[in-house]
Amino acid sequence: MTEAERQALLDALRAEYAAIYTYGVIAAYASAERTRLVAHDTAAHRARRDSTIDALKAAGVAVPPPDAAYTTPFPVNDPIPAANLAVTMETDTAVAWRAVVENGNSDPIRRMGTDALTECALRLATWQTILGASPPTVAFPGKA
Repeated sequence: MTEAERQALLDALRAEYAAIYTYGVIAAYASAERTRLVAHDTAAHRARRDSTIDALKAAGVAVPPPDAAYTTPFPVNDPIPAANLAVTMETDTAVAWRAVVENGNSDPIRRMGTDALTECALRLATWQTILGASPPTVAFPGKA
C-alpha cells in the first residue's frame, strides 16, 4: 500500500467514524417516517467502516479509534436540519472516498473507493430528494 493510499483510507475511515456518530444525531431529530432510512444509512456506514478497518489491518496499518465525540457544523433541532446534516455527512464521506479513488494504485483499493463513493452518492441523492433539491444529484460526487 502506498503512502497516498494509506492516508486516503485513514481519512475515509475518519469520515465514516464521523458519519456513524452524526447519524445518531440525525436519528434523534429526523421525521418518524425516516426511521428506517436512518437505520439503513447508519448500518451502511458501519459496514463501510468495518471493511475499511479490515483493509487497513491487512496492509499492516495501525487503525486509529474514533473520536469520543464530533461537532455538528450547525445546530440540529428538528427534521429539516437533520436532513441537511445527512446531506452534509454524505457529501463529506463522498469527498473522502473520491480521494481513495484518486489515490488508489491497486485495483482492490480503487474498487473499494468506487463502491463507497457510489453508495455515498445514492444516499446523498435520497436525502437531497427528501429536501426537494432539483436536481438531487451532481455530475461528479465527492468533488470538493
